[in-house]
Amino acid sequence: MSVKTISGNLLFWKISTVFASLLLVLALVFVLIGSRFSKTYYMAAHQQLYGDIAGHLATFTQPIKNGRPDTTVTHDIIHSTMVANPSVEVYLLDTLGNITDYVVPEATVHMKKVDMNNVHEWLAADDNHRPLGDNPKHKGEASIFSAAPVLENGKLAGYVYAVLASEKQQEILGSLNSDLNFRLALYIFFAALLGAFVVGIVTFFLITDSICSIAAVVKRFQDGDYSARIHGYAKGNLGVLTSTFNEMADVIVQNFEKITATDRFRQELIANVSHDLRTPLSIMQGYAETLAIKRETLSGPETERYLSIVLEGTKKLSVLVDQLFQYSKLESNVVEPQKELFPIGELVSDILSAYQLKAEQRNIRLKLDTSGILPAVFADIGLTERIFQNLLDNAFKFTPDGGQILIALSEAGDGVRIRVEDTGVGIAKEYQEQIFERYKQADLQAASAKGVGLGLAIVRKILELHQSSIRVFSEQGNGAAFEFVLFSR
Repeated sequence: MSVKTISGNLLFWKISTVFASLLLVLALVFVLIGSRFSKTYYMAAHQQLYGDIAGHLATFTQPIKNGRPDTTVTHDIIHSTMVANPSVEVYLLDTLGNITDYVVPEATVHMKKVDMNNVHEWLAADDNHRPLGDNPKHKGEASIFSAAPVLENGKLAGYVYAVLASEKQQEILGSLNSDLNFRLALYIFFAALLGAFVVGIVTFFLITDSICSIAAVVKRFQDGDYSARIHGYAKGNLGVLTSTFNEMADVIVQNFEKITATDRFRQELIANVSHDLRTPLSIMQGYAETLAIKRETLSGPETERYLSIVLEGTKKLSVLVDQLFQYSKLESNVVEPQKELFPIGELVSDILSAYQLKAEQRNIRLKLDTSGILPAVFADIGLTERIFQNLLDNAFKFTPDGGQILIALSEAGDGVRIRVEDTGVGIAKEYQEQIFERYKQADLQAASAKGVGLGLAIVRKILELHQSSIRVFSEQGNGAAFEFVLFSR
């Protein structure tokens, strides 16, 4: 048996059990209510059928003579009435409600007097609103009754008081009610069980049909159809399942796209790095082999020139490897900036001093332009220095001898705006969107054989760690300017 079948059966039995329990509780409540109302209905019906019996006895038997019960005349009639209708018990009362005579075993009568307020209320009420009264055989138990005044010579001599629910009647009703309740409960039990089964089947079908539809969409997604989404179940628990799956599918697709893009970048990076490594390595290998083969025939100046070429190649390789290492750390989010407040002007002055000799060798003017008193910036000093180094290296690559490189610092609200500007060859519009992307040198080789490597991509990554961004302003042949902001907090 599969897991799906087991889960379906468990769901079916859970639903069926819940509905069966609910219907059984309702059945029990119905039995209790039915039993109560059947008893009330019987009492009301009995009151209507036999409510006049006391009036008939008082009118046709004259049970009181000379102020005393006439037992010789009335006992036989009352006894016959009780034999004909065992549910009736007849008592004679005086005007104060004292029981003066009855035709029942004396040992079973536990009251000597009945409450006359109920008798007066009964006589004044209509047939549909008769009150309950005392039951002399059961003190404190209310019962349906019939009452009528007995007149002698036009004067009130007493009352005929007939209890319409005798012990015999209660025994019969108790037995009938027990049988009725048992049969009613039995019938309702099976009806409830059948109803629960039918409702469970229908509900199970409706729920599992929706689940099967959702499962089919999930299976399509599992089989590679990443556009598969669940539609049509926007509400309830299935709505939560639908939205959760759709959101999960979107996240998975996004992750796939990121993984694909990362893999594509890795392939491009390997190809580009291989190209950049191959060129200096080939040159270094060629000159090293020449030195090894012709070391005895080469003149001193030639040997020095070959060695300088090999040395220059090693420097280029060192820079490239350093860039790759730095960018890989930034890309993998393992670099945690150690931010602190420091004066940006002093740092820029120190960096320009380090580039001064290089600038003099190429007759390039280095300028620092600061306007007013600048606030301190809150940044990582080492990473900030790397930003300026990469931007200056990039400016030196593209600025011809005799050109100018300017670093301008100005206040920008809650930070300092920095602009690095050169008079180089500039960047064409179609390449300006690419220069900050990961290793786009191959795309830019058409613009310049010198390339831009990973320097600008590293700059953007570092600025992202400082919650900032960089922009480029350039036209082909008119130099380039890079601008960003470092914040004070």
